[in-house]
Amino acid sequence: MGEVGLRQAQEKMRAAGAADVAIRVFTHYYQLLESGQQGKIHEADIEPVGELPHLDHLDTDPDAMRAALAETVVIKLNGGLGTSMGVTGPKSALPVKDGLSFLDIIARQILSTRGKYDVPLPLVLMNSFRTKTESLQILSEYDGLAIDGLPLDFLQNMEPKLLADDLTPAEWEPDPELAWCPPGHGDLFTALVASGTLDALREHGFRHAFISNADNLGATPDPRIAAWMAEHTVPFGMEVCRRTRSDRKGGHVAVRKSDGRLILRDSAQVAEEDTQYFQDVTRHKTFNTNNLWIDLDRLAELMDGHDGILGLPIIVNRKTVDPADPSSPKVIQLETAMGTAIETFEGSQAVIVDRSRFKPVKTTNDLLVLRSDVYELDEAGDLTTTHEGDEPYVDLDPEFFKILADFDLRFAAGPPSLVRADRLEVRGDVAFGKDVVVVGDVEVEAPAGERRVIPDGTELSN
Repeated sequence: MGEVGLRQAQEKMRAAGAADVAIRVFTHYYQLLESGQQGKIHEADIEPVGELPHLDHLDTDPDAMRAALAETVVIKLNGGLGTSMGVTGPKSALPVKDGLSFLDIIARQILSTRGKYDVPLPLVLMNSFRTKTESLQILSEYDGLAIDGLPLDFLQNMEPKLLADDLTPAEWEPDPELAWCPPGHGDLFTALVASGTLDALREHGFRHAFISNADNLGATPDPRIAAWMAEHTVPFGMEVCRRTRSDRKGGHVAVRKSDGRLILRDSAQVAEEDTQYFQDVTRHKTFNTNNLWIDLDRLAELMDGHDGILGLPIIVNRKTVDPADPSSPKVIQLETAMGTAIETFEGSQAVIVDRSRFKPVKTTNDLLVLRSDVYELDEAGDLTTTHEGDEPYVDLDPEFFKILADFDLRFAAGPPSLVRADRLEVRGDVAFGKDVVVVGDVEVEAPAGERRVIPDGTELSN
């Protein structure tokens, strides 16, 4: 069964023009799946990390920071669509603050940092076929952003989804594209090699890459971390934050007992009997922000020495071929997470950063907070907050607010003021007027089957 399925999948990838290294990596994970590996990391095999350095305590010699930043490239993961919010285009093209998209703000951050430190600081996107055109169009509006000899983007790879019952490539006539999937963001390393981008960056003298998700506007290229990477010859650096109860399902860093290396354990890698330990934020105290720093020469050495296969832990993702149709055939997607590469680089380190460097937008709840007066955006693209303590908790009724068009309709006059809010929970069909102010802990509810309108200038308080 497996030999036939693997051969069919390899042929399908070749016919689609996949790079040889991408096919080799897929083959590696197919064989792991066939051998019964599920990628679980057991609590008995790990222990919590000890003390970690904090960003605020790193050396800040100006010359060292500028020199390190001069050899750094910024890579943004930009393959995601806004489908969870009902948007067909790139998620990074959504207007997020003051009418600017994620990509607009990222471009401003890059150009500002270049000017401040007098460094080249290239920006490179890892796109998908569906995000490439619109994303590059947005970036084309920023003169001087592209650097001669370096691409503004490269494409992530695609692989066949596998039918769960026999591990042959899935087909789906209603939408053939749905028979394909990206191999998780661990594909970054394969795609850097396959596209020639890794070689191009190294040939131009770039030594380190700062990698983050395009939807995390807190992930700016911090010169203190760049200097720390260079001074201590860190091959792989991961930014982590202190876990709170709300982070208990996020991947955490740990130490592997067998060799003392740092590892990342994501929720998909947790055995059922270990869930209580995984979610214990007093035991495993930090989570991965997916802000990573990598020594490009060390990456090239590892890739060359392992035939392009880093050997990241497998993630077996079980879905239906059409995610929107639960009756469609059950499939397996073979994935890896880029943060798990922390275990493949000898001497990997983690550094604690503040929450200000972790502001992902996964839902319209997050979007409302970012669009509100909780955050201010300056000309350099930096987000600052005047909100005291943790940012307010927002929970909007998904029936009426999950889709961006519905969300915008109900906040047509702009977001309410949340700078004095602790919590906003909305249930039912509620529309907000202009200059609404939320203070403290507030719940708003609409009668079933009716729309409730909050009048202009209303102050909502507990």
